[in-house]
Amino acid sequence: MTDPARPSLTYVGSGVDLDAREATARRFGPIARATHGPQVIDVPGAFAGLFALGASYRDPVLVASTDGVGTKVLLHAVHGSIRLAGHDIVNNNVNDLVTTGATPLFFLDYIATNGLPHDERVALVEGIAEACRENGVALLGGETADMPDIYRPGDFDLAGFVVGVVERDEVVDGSRIEPGDVLLAVPSNGLMTNGYSLAREVWGLGKGLDATRDREVLAQRYEELGGQSLGEALTAPHPPFWTSIRAVLPYLKGAAHITGGGIPGNLPRILRDPVAAQLDEASWETPPLFALIQREGGIAPAEMYRAFNMGAGMILAVAPGDEAAARDALAATLASSTPPWRIGEVVSREGGAVVRGIPLEAEPDEARDEPQDGAKETR
Repeated sequence: MTDPARPSLTYVGSGVDLDAREATARRFGPIARATHGPQVIDVPGAFAGLFALGASYRDPVLVASTDGVGTKVLLHAVHGSIRLAGHDIVNNNVNDLVTTGATPLFFLDYIATNGLPHDERVALVEGIAEACRENGVALLGGETADMPDIYRPGDFDLAGFVVGVVERDEVVDGSRIEPGDVLLAVPSNGLMTNGYSLAREVWGLGKGLDATRDREVLAQRYEELGGQSLGEALTAPHPPFWTSIRAVLPYLKGAAHITGGGIPGNLPRILRDPVAAQLDEASWETPPLFALIQREGGIAPAEMYRAFNMGAGMILAVAPGDEAAARDALAATLASSTPPWRIGEVVSREGGAVVRGIPLEAEPDEARDEPQDGAKETR
């Protein structure tokens, strides 16, 4: 029996303000609709997004990918760069998807939070929409979940889901890679969205010590970063690679997105037995941010390569006769001041390591029971 003396409980009193959330959701609508093309079917009040594939495909295969931003969200929150987290989530997912040769079609986001200010929620979705437009992707829908007691006040987490399409006979899966093929690296612009738990550990960031202290650490400027602050370098958004991948599709035999697990954790995914990768560590200069992290953290070279991309955002396999054309196509599409480079070649495995030429503690265990921090999973 209800105690009449006890105050009536409300949802807002438990930490979920439905009125405020619905008001914010109404602000999301125009932002998302600005990314829509004629393939998006508008159904007012629908519980799911609708996208018309059309009849222009011979034998279409739908391709899907999902991922998050990881603990980089902690740095965005304290650095005041939440809008850039929207770019991170879209580009990280789209870059995974396009390694198959698929054209990205639509994107959905999931935001979980405890008390993220509503203006910052809008800024986050605006960043998502900006990146969707850059990739030619429709922001088809999303969900914002208020989750008190799961997250600390002000915290948020972010996940994304992207769907694309490719003709069955045009799927890029690495099956045509053979000894003698060339491996081209597409430059990253920093950590992208992986290795942040280790990078934060170096400076004690996002450990609940003090937000003011974290901001002061992120505001420090380092000469080797070219005048950038640590915060600017660490929150640089994950770059989009779809335009570049689309330009080299006629030559592409395989594409590895260098995310969680670094080069040794991702390049082997496109190298089927009996081939391996012989990399040339002298072919590129590791960007200064990685050298700074290694020095300040006293991190072993092999651990650096396992945790970070070390300057290679993607590694592409092409036939030797296509190398020049592929490099020209990449150079014409990349916004980076660093050009693509030949990072190595494909060789016969012959019982050796799948990736050679860079510091490795041991060959990655394909049967590892638990994924590495931020590593991609295929179920």
